[in-house]
Amino acid sequence: MTTYPIPVTDRRDRAHTGAQTRRRAVPRLFLGEQTDARWLRPAFWLLLAVTAVMYLWDLSSSGYANSFYAAAVQAGTKSWEAFFFGSLDSSNFITVDKPPASLWVMVLSARLFGFSSFSLLLPQALMAVASVALVWGTVRRTLSRVGTTTANVGALLAGFVVAATPAAALMFRFDNPDALLVLLMTAGAYCTVRALPRGSWRWIALAGVALGFAFLTKMLQGLLVLPAFGLVYLVAANTSWGKRIVGLLIAAVSLVISAGWWIVAVWLWPASARPYIGGSTNNTVLDLVFGYNGLGRIFGGSGNGGGGGGGGMTGGTAGSSFGGSTGLNRLFSSEMGLEISWLLPAALIALILGVIVIGRQHLGDLPRASLALWGGWLIITGLVFSFMSGTIHPYYTVALVPAIAGLVGTGGALLWNARERVTGRLGLAAMIGITSFWGWCLLNENASWLPWLRWVILFGGLLSAAAIVIGSVPTLRKLVTVGVLAGTLFGLTGTTAYAFATTTVAHSGSIPSVGPSGSSSGGMGGGMGRTPGGSTGPGGSSSTSDSDSAQQGPGGTPPSGTSGEMPSGKKPSGEMGTPPGGSSSGSQSGTSDSSTDAAADDGAPSGGGMGGGGASTSSALEKLLRATDTTWAAAVDGSQSAAQLELDTNTPVMAIGGWSSDPAPTLAQFKAYVKHGEIGYYIASSNGGGMGGDSSTSSEIKKWVEANFTSTPVGGQTVYDLSSAK
Repeated sequence: MTTYPIPVTDRRDRAHTGAQTRRRAVPRLFLGEQTDARWLRPAFWLLLAVTAVMYLWDLSSSGYANSFYAAAVQAGTKSWEAFFFGSLDSSNFITVDKPPASLWVMVLSARLFGFSSFSLLLPQALMAVASVALVWGTVRRTLSRVGTTTANVGALLAGFVVAATPAAALMFRFDNPDALLVLLMTAGAYCTVRALPRGSWRWIALAGVALGFAFLTKMLQGLLVLPAFGLVYLVAANTSWGKRIVGLLIAAVSLVISAGWWIVAVWLWPASARPYIGGSTNNTVLDLVFGYNGLGRIFGGSGNGGGGGGGGMTGGTAGSSFGGSTGLNRLFSSEMGLEISWLLPAALIALILGVIVIGRQHLGDLPRASLALWGGWLIITGLVFSFMSGTIHPYYTVALVPAIAGLVGTGGALLWNARERVTGRLGLAAMIGITSFWGWCLLNENASWLPWLRWVILFGGLLSAAAIVIGSVPTLRKLVTVGVLAGTLFGLTGTTAYAFATTTVAHSGSIPSVGPSGSSSGGMGGGMGRTPGGSTGPGGSSSTSDSDSAQQGPGGTPPSGTSGEMPSGKKPSGEMGTPPGGSSSGSQSGTSDSSTDAAADDGAPSGGGMGGGGASTSSALEKLLRATDTTWAAAVDGSQSAAQLELDTNTPVMAIGGWSSDPAPTLAQFKAYVKHGEIGYYIASSNGGGMGGDSSTSSEIKKWVEANFTSTPVGGQTVYDLSSAK
């Protein structure tokens, strides 16, 4: 059985009664342990406060951000059935193409505070604060044997890295599922660490519950950390091998139950009594699990008409346009590099040298276990992201943020503790020097933004690294401390500045990008950056067909009447449009005066971009749809167009073809809906496509409507009244 000293934070003072312990609980929570330096715990609360202000400030500037998910939240506030299934519309025609856990949180917020941009995004920002706290708590516990001050400083550094990573600054102020995904995986890491000192089956079971709900947030991606967590508990838990195996079995059961209850419920629910499962080819949740949101993400394939990563507009390799070409350099290239790679080299150095400076400690040593946990998380998830050939987008990299933060905080603290050794000093110098150089490379890709900053970071970081090396001379040892403090400041400046700049920019669309206004070049709903070094990132348009993406769908544009300009003024291959009704409004970087007024009146965001951000609906079309009393006010090709109409008119709209050419409804089903007076109007697309794609079903429906009903122009749109046949 593995044994090792119980961390100071886990020891109980038997001299205190329970009442005395409870009386000390509140002061200890805010002031820390009696052995802590007075400034350590207040510094933690200051970190949380700064994070909260940074992520909550001007939170509504992005409006509804990704209208695809915003419309589903709006639907959930009107219908508990839509809440449960994650329906795009309150009349429950079709679901979004993800499981609904993240929607549940936003819907509850919207039901509590009223549906608005702020209530929609508030939970996301609070999840950032919670993630910072959990990373802090995890790192602090694992470093407890190293020393109280060192453990707390390492934990503060790790927490700060979470808050100061651009990918986090982007996604924790956006309504995609990734914010909840990161929080749940971080909670799983915390529970795993809590389980180690006593081999607690309760804590490892809670880790399973966290990952189960991570699965209900984004399916397979939520389980990428599972091998690392399981292996760490199996090897490092302070109990017998038999009890470790039992603990893992209990955790597995907890995971299956917490992830499977919703899957089983939807699977058993009669298809005729629930919405179509968006993203599936056969209206089953299992197809979504194993295809579109499962193996199709990693290995590519057609999924449901490309959902797993098909050809799309460019006909190229799946995922190559958004994520760059597969390979080990993908995380350092293009938009991915700008979102996640600022401290990635430092994290890898911390992992390797951290293991070296620990030496031959027993397997149950908490710092060693911590490095294995964060390192396993980073390596497994990073390799999957680097080589997956299915749908991938740069913002997926937010899932790496806690791992990078944990390694930087833990490894940095271990190297500092070993600063009397050459390995410790050279490790600290390497972390600082390489981070500063890489920050210079990344900032050099947007040379017009704060042009002096990259040079300050480069020279300041290299000088700090040099000071640490020179500090090897016994008479100059004080230079090590000075170099580490200064180098940490310079090393964190680049990522912090870029993260802060990200929070000051309004983001809309399906693929928001990081950095200051105008830092991206093209893209949909947020552009692609360039590969550090000067070359443009591979591709320039989507090759995927996922709701996170902004692909056109197989041929076609959303209903005519809007320009559909991308944030940079560029368009991808294939003519793209925006949802029905108005003029395209502006860019990712902000809103025009007119679009600001529209956002104030309707709550709809301005900003171009596909599948999530869009132009507001014309007043004439809005008035027409609001006057309907049918089950669906209108039917339109694609979820993008339907979502924007729902947000603008506060009415349910049928999304023909869903997001990615879903075979719903069939022509026969559509005819039945019309016969029973359940759809008020049909709004034509210019090419019969939309985000749902130009599927044979949508084309058949369009031809049938054109042959049997008379069109009327409404606010620049071609509208068919389905209550009055020719």
